Amino acid sequence: MKHLAQTCLIADESLDLFQTPEPPPRSFGSLDLARYRQQLAQLADHGIYIGTSSWKYPGWCGMIYDEQRYFTRGKFSEAKFDKTCLAEYTETYSTVCVDAGYYQFPKADYLAGLCDQVPEGFKFAFKVTDDITIKKFPNIPRVGAKAGTVNPNFLNPEMFRRLFLQPCEAFHSKIGRLIFEFSTFHQHEFEHGRDFVTALDQFLTALPKGWNYDVEIRNKTWLVPEYFAMLRSHGVAHVYNNWTRMPSVGEQLTIEGSETADFNVSRFLLKPGRTYEASVEQFSPYKEIQDRVDEARTAAAKLLESSFEKKRLCYIYINNRLEGCAPLTAEAIMRLTAIACIKIVPAE
Repeated sequence: MKHLAQTCLIADESLDLFQTPEPPPRSFGSLDLARYRQQLAQLADHGIYIGTSSWKYPGWCGMIYDEQRYFTRGKFSEAKFDKTCLAEYTETYSTVCVDAGYYQFPKADYLAGLCDQVPEGFKFAFKVTDDITIKKFPNIPRVGAKAGTVNPNFLNPEMFRRLFLQPCEAFHSKIGRLIFEFSTFHQHEFEHGRDFVTALDQFLTALPKGWNYDVEIRNKTWLVPEYFAMLRSHGVAHVYNNWTRMPSVGEQLTIEGSETADFNVSRFLLKPGRTYEASVEQFSPYKEIQDRVDEARTAAAKLLESSFEKKRLCYIYINNRLEGCAPLTAEAIMRLTAIACIKIVPAE
């Protein structure tokens, strides 16, 4: 990183940059968890939050999770793991992206069950329910009778306030981001990208203040000045995203005006060109790196370094389907960046 040396010289701290040589090949699932946790905590103290997309992965046992904590009657209980492993997750990470909100509106008891497991200072990112972000429901079993129908509540601010924000109110302090993820729109839905920009502008104008809104789109030809300018007018972040049919995060970072807020949000989901289904088949159960994506690591490193230098809040979410194991991808990114001139106290 070309600015790293200069940044380190400016910093007035006594530094141990965790700038170590590339280690020898790791054994399966290996992770220096104490050091890893220290690094993530130090970054969070500087407003740089690295987390994962979801957290209920038994494949992380022996790496992030202690498998013995989830034994019942002498065997691993997946039900116990799913219900309680978030508390152990927070011993390592300070944020997580909750995908479940995308599939149904969150209920107060569900939110309480999550928030009761996390400490103060932990920040959830919730994907907003697709009843708000889909214009025409896909023909898939999940959406039931709505399959193939036009969504009458697309970008409905009143529904969003009532069914999404209202249950979240009691947990506001632990909700760091609300992400509007828009699947690919087809021409019969929006003939022109500018029509989407106009509709989204009207929607964002009607939303209550005091929440942190972000927008992620999947139409690569809509990454144009008008889209970025509209987000900037609302102080809403464009979510840099690695996804099947989008330019990579690294490419998106080079687009003039793509930084639309005084904070950055990115989601490293998939290697461009690779589908979700292929990634699940290849990488499950997510115990190890299986396909190193150097472009994604470099882009994340650039975001970390830039955010630290500018004292800018930054959220980075990593999916297992990017390389095969999100925790190990995060470790590789931190090792690559030697980010930000932070003293890491050696583990005792």
